[in-house]
Amino acid sequence: MKRGAYIVIVFFAMICMALPVSAQKRSNLIMGSDKLVLLIDMRSSKTEVDTLLKKAGLKGANAAAILKGDFSALQKDGWTMAKKRGNIVEFDSPLENLNKNPQIKPYLITTKIDNDDEGSPGYPTDVNFGINNFAKVTVHELPSGLTRFFLPGYLQNRRALLSGNFNNWSTLKGVMAKTDSGWIADVKLKPGKYEYKFIVDGHWINDRYNNLVADHDDNSIYFRYNYTFKLNGNANAHKIILTGSFNNWDANSIIMEKSGGVWQKQMYLHDGTQAYRFLVDGKWITDPANSNKIQGDDGIINSILNLGETVIFKLDGYTDAKKVYVGGSFNNWERGLIPLTKTKTGWALSLIIPPGNYGYKFVVDDKWITDPANPRSMVEGGIVNSFISVKPNYTFKLSGFNNAKSVHLAGSFNNFDKFGYSMAFNGSEWTVSVRLKPGKQLYKFIVDDKWIIDPGNKLYEPNQYNSGNSVLWIE
Repeated sequence: MKRGAYIVIVFFAMICMALPVSAQKRSNLIMGSDKLVLLIDMRSSKTEVDTLLKKAGLKGANAAAILKGDFSALQKDGWTMAKKRGNIVEFDSPLENLNKNPQIKPYLITTKIDNDDEGSPGYPTDVNFGINNFAKVTVHELPSGLTRFFLPGYLQNRRALLSGNFNNWSTLKGVMAKTDSGWIADVKLKPGKYEYKFIVDGHWINDRYNNLVADHDDNSIYFRYNYTFKLNGNANAHKIILTGSFNNWDANSIIMEKSGGVWQKQMYLHDGTQAYRFLVDGKWITDPANSNKIQGDDGIINSILNLGETVIFKLDGYTDAKKVYVGGSFNNWERGLIPLTKTKTGWALSLIIPPGNYGYKFVVDDKWITDPANPRSMVEGGIVNSFISVKPNYTFKLSGFNNAKSVHLAGSFNNFDKFGYSMAFNGSEWTVSVRLKPGKQLYKFIVDDKWIIDPGNKLYEPNQYNSGNSVLWIE
C-alpha cells in the first residue's frame, strides 16, 4: 500500500500487540482492553494527522499545532502523554466511557468509507426498544461516530459487500475492504433498528455471529444505541432488572450489568414518553436520579423518561378560562391529560413529542377548538384538526396560484386523503413541512378541489386515473 493512497489506522487488542513502538512508521490509534493509545509520528503530514485525530474523535485538536509540539488540545480532551521515543509520541486515554470492542486480531481502518448512505431509524419496521445479541461482536461503534460491520474469514473470496435497509439493499454500494482477518465496511447510522446481510462473491449470507434474526426473513438485525439506563449505588445487590412501558413491563428480559460501581444497560429506545422502574433483588424502586415520576395503573410509582423534540403549544387569549388542555394523535386524543399553564397573555406548554405528523386541538373548559394561530390543518375521522409536523424532513412547495382559496397536499403518506394537509401561502408560494419515511413517496396537490401533479417536479408516474402522480424519493 502506498503511503499517499489513504491513511491506515490499525486497532490492536493490547493483549496481542507485539509491535514495538520504535518499529512504527506512521501515526496509529491502538485500542487496548482498558484504554486507547494514540501514537503520533512527528514526521507525518498535516493531512495524515488530521485524519488520525478525526478517527480518535478529537474535534478541537489542531494538526499543525501538534506537529509543532503543542499538545495542549490533546491534554484538554483527556489524553495523557505516556512516553516519547524518537519521532513517536504516545498518548493514552481511558476506554471506560467508550462503547468499543477490542479485537483479538488486528484489522484495518481506512478513510475510504461509505459516506453517502446515512441510515434511517425504524425502517422498514418500527420498534419501542432493542438490545443487540452477539455470540461474537461483529458490529462496532467507532470513536469517529461511524459504525463498523466486520465479516470474519472468507479470505479466499474475491469480493464482499454490505447490504441492508440503510443503503436500500444495494448490490453495488457497501463494498467491503479486505483485511488479514476478514472484511470490513464503515457506514454512518442514526440510532435505530437495522437489517443487513453480506454478499460474498454474489452469494447472500447473514451474520453467523449475530443471534438476532428478522422474523420475516433471515436478515441479521443490529440496533444502534441512543440511551443508557444507569442506577448508582446498590453495591451489594445480586440482580437488578430494568422494566418499563417499552417492553410491556416484562420483569425478566432486561438484566442490568454492573460496571465500575454503576448498574447500567445500553439500548436503542424509541422517542416518546417511557415509564420505567428497577427491580432490585425482588424489590421495586424508581430511579433516584430522575425526579420525573407518575403513578401507574397498578398503583406503583414509575419514573418517566421523555425522548423526542420539544414542541411549544401556545394559545393566546382565553384568559378567563379555568382549564386548558392539549390533545392529539400523539396521546390518543386524551382530553384531560396534558394541561397548559396560564400566562399573562394566554396559555402555554412545552411538550416532548416523537418525530412525526400529528393532528391536535386545544380543550378550553371542556370545549375542543383548533389552534387559531396555526393555518395548517388535516382531517381525521371527518373532523378538521390543526396539523403539526415534529422534526419534518421535507418541505413541499407550490409556486404561483396566488388567487387560490385553498391548497392541500395528499399522497401515499396520508392515503391520498382528499383533504390532505392544508398548505399555507407566504406571498409567493404554498408550503407545508412534513416528516416522511425513507423510500418512494407519491403525491399531488389539490388546488381549489382540483388535483394536479407538482409542476416543479419532473418525476412522475402513471396512475389508475391516467392523471399521474408526482414522485419523491426520501433518503
